[in-house]
Amino acid sequence: MSKRRLARENCLQSLYLADISTLETPDILAIFQLQEFALEESVFGFYKNLFTAAVSNREKIDGIITATSRNWDLERMSATDRCVLRLAVCEMMFLEDAPVPVIIDEAIELAKKYSTENSGKFVNGVLDSVAKQHNLKNST
Repeated sequence: MSKRRLARENCLQSLYLADISTLETPDILAIFQLQEFALEESVFGFYKNLFTAAVSNREKIDGIITATSRNWDLERMSATDRCVLRLAVCEMMFLEDAPVPVIIDEAIELAKKYSTENSGKFVNGVLDSVAKQHNLKNST
């Protein structure tokens, strides 16, 4: 598994924890800093940057997802799909350090691994629409 994918997987887990619990961002960071992946500074740095950006821009990210996902309220989405979308939209819109097709592919893989059989297609559709609507570089 690539180092960035490992960081994204841990970020997804952190976003999920933030979504379903009352833990605050510093507490979640402290929990994940104790994990084995955090021993490698570059992996933990990418994870921390992505997680904190997703949390601090959550309102904007949710607005983008809501505007793009027709007939799907955020509350109707599974928590996992919602968090995968937040992670990917954050990376596409706020970090911009990976090509958009790579970000979308990574999100699809996370959705397939951690969510339902149809989640990959759903995530792909929403993220492709986000990329096109926002004229993101390297969009699919």
